[in-house]
Amino acid sequence: MTTQADIRSALEAVIDVYGVGSIVSQNRVEKIGVDGGMVMLSLNLPVDDARVKERVEAESREAIKKLGGVREVIVMTKGAKPKLGTASGPQRAGGHAPPGPARGPSPFESQAPIAGVARIVAVSSAKGGVGKSTVCVNLALALAKRGARVGLMDADVYGPSIHVLMGTNDRPQPGTKKEIAPVEKDGLKLMSLGFLTEKGQPVIWRGPIVMGVVKKFLQDVEWGELDYLMIDMPPGTGDAQLTLVQTVPLTGAIIVTTPSELSLVDAEKGLEMYRTVNAPVLGIVENMSYFVCPHCGEHTEIFAHGGGRKIAERLHVPFLGEIPLDPEVRRVGDEGRPIVQSNPDSPVAKAFFEIADRVRDFS
Repeated sequence: MTTQADIRSALEAVIDVYGVGSIVSQNRVEKIGVDGGMVMLSLNLPVDDARVKERVEAESREAIKKLGGVREVIVMTKGAKPKLGTASGPQRAGGHAPPGPARGPSPFESQAPIAGVARIVAVSSAKGGVGKSTVCVNLALALAKRGARVGLMDADVYGPSIHVLMGTNDRPQPGTKKEIAPVEKDGLKLMSLGFLTEKGQPVIWRGPIVMGVVKKFLQDVEWGELDYLMIDMPPGTGDAQLTLVQTVPLTGAIIVTTPSELSLVDAEKGLEMYRTVNAPVLGIVENMSYFVCPHCGEHTEIFAHGGGRKIAERLHVPFLGEIPLDPEVRRVGDEGRPIVQSNPDSPVAKAFFEIADRVRDFS
């Protein structure tokens, strides 16, 4: 099995950014992570020249892939950045601010759109177990069935599930214009860490590596022309969420909750997090809203009902809709056949289509 020492030794062949010594001898290698056949490499390259950085990344990746047992290499770099004129934004030579509306200090100067991607939508919740990934996958499929070009990115690094819900374990291939080509299934372009790790292997990484993976998926995947890039966020309000809003201009966030009071409390925290960082909120979805008996048709409010609509009204955001609780959603999800794909005429699928239509209206 390839070790960190093996990788460091292989990187001795990569010439440093200034042409003297190697990236190892010049202490450019910050972190090396090995997870089965996947290697995560973090480099500190103190140059602004993108061509130099690309050369070092490519040579590092090639050197590591020559080692036995290495299947995938993800390289993350940091280093020198262009200087900003003031905290309020970049300036022209001579100290004059560029034209445009005045704005205050922003922590998001590095935001850059993804070429070809029209809208970036985060599907989020501050609490786990509310069905956020199921909602994200089915909304993506519903948008695609409405004629949109859709990508689906799994930002839940510790608990990726998109590969399971979409029923594919294909490996991403090298792209023609960018480093990684997404997996394609049922009309969607997919990217998830689940495609790169072995089944049952835990991801034991600290925050900076998680942030690097999210950036990598945003910037180095060949998404192509998309109407929507739907992003399945991890639960919480931490590193992945901040990295997303710092890296790309977010079209909006969808907050998923259940009607239970505990879930609603966390939903409000998640919504306020996006507001705090000036990211738009498209609305709230209430999942597991009620159960319809398949025999008698009676509605049973297992987790209460209507809390999502009430919190949307109180916080002045759109209520996008409610999704009933149906055991079939769990069953077909486990089989890798989302309900919108496997049974598009079911009441649950129709609810997803209605929410997708509202997302299109608000975005």
